Amino acid sequence: MQIADVISIIEKEIPLTYAEDFDNVGLLVGNKNEDLKGILVTLDTTEAVVDEAIAKGCNFICSFHPIIFKGLKSLTGKTYVERTVLKAIKNNIAIYAIHTALDNSIIGVNKMICNQLNLKNTEILIQKKNTLKKLTTYVPKNEAEALRTALFKAGAGDIENYSNCSFNIEGLGTFKGNEQSNPVKGERNVLRYEEETKISVIFQKHLETPIIAALHKNHSYETVAYEVISIENKNQTIGIGMVGELETPLQEDAFLQYLKAHMQTSAIRHSAFLNKKIKRVAVLGGSGAFGINDAKRAKADAYVTSDLKYHDFFSAENNILLADIGHYESEQFTKNGLVAILTKKIHNFAISLSETNTNPVKYF
Repeated sequence: MQIADVISIIEKEIPLTYAEDFDNVGLLVGNKNEDLKGILVTLDTTEAVVDEAIAKGCNFICSFHPIIFKGLKSLTGKTYVERTVLKAIKNNIAIYAIHTALDNSIIGVNKMICNQLNLKNTEILIQKKNTLKKLTTYVPKNEAEALRTALFKAGAGDIENYSNCSFNIEGLGTFKGNEQSNPVKGERNVLRYEEETKISVIFQKHLETPIIAALHKNHSYETVAYEVISIENKNQTIGIGMVGELETPLQEDAFLQYLKAHMQTSAIRHSAFLNKKIKRVAVLGGSGAFGINDAKRAKADAYVTSDLKYHDFFSAENNILLADIGHYESEQFTKNGLVAILTKKIHNFAISLSETNTNPVKYF
């Protein structure tokens, strides 16, 4: 197995297509064509993590946060980023980052927080826009069933809890090939009338390449007529943050104690108590001030996130409990989740969970 094979497995489960535009995800350091020796999964990549990879014989680091976020203009070792990258290169270790692609995944960071808090009936808090597309094509009537089947197999036609979804209209198509054409049906320079089926299917945008490949492979025409458009429909399986419910409602102080215990944090900054029980909980790992209004719209009793500023707490507006548990603390179980995802797909290579605590924030 090569490093490229691991990357392919990761990106099939967590497509990089859904990472935020500002992010820097994917293979950041190393050669994907190197043979894989071992995988180390971490929240952050630091010099200490690279040392750990060396000690454990791993030449592929799968990191949540990207070590290279802004452009590097030099590699002299003057910053921790440069020193980390130089050490990885010197020891032939590849570094891969998943970051906001995992944030926006239904099995990602926020699902992992929900699992840690035992939240039920979970759903995406902020659905990501422009993730769906629609393919419309025209095929001879007697070939429609085979083409639909091929498109479904490639991933088209999945809408939430339903698969094999399509819309079909029968009609009459016309075409006339020129001297350079090689028509499968009809003759050159002769207008052809053909009974056709118009097929429309919706698909998630990261599947466009295999779906279009399936279209061409399973369509008999020399030139296939089709159109692909982006649609504004909501996609309930892609987006950031989650909201779910506690099995048993808790008083606010009991909820914060529950939160401290399950998220393994020693300090929580929170807004004023509202003297009501907490049942519905919204979560957003990492910096989540931008999701406060979304948590309110979702009718959450509490919103668990991090990096809230002083004035953000005023946004509670006496109708939601805001709980800042710390950036590292909100994402610390991400590496465990990544190991679980990889272990299901890779059985013949060692996948190590990093033992290095990369939290740069200390408490006195």
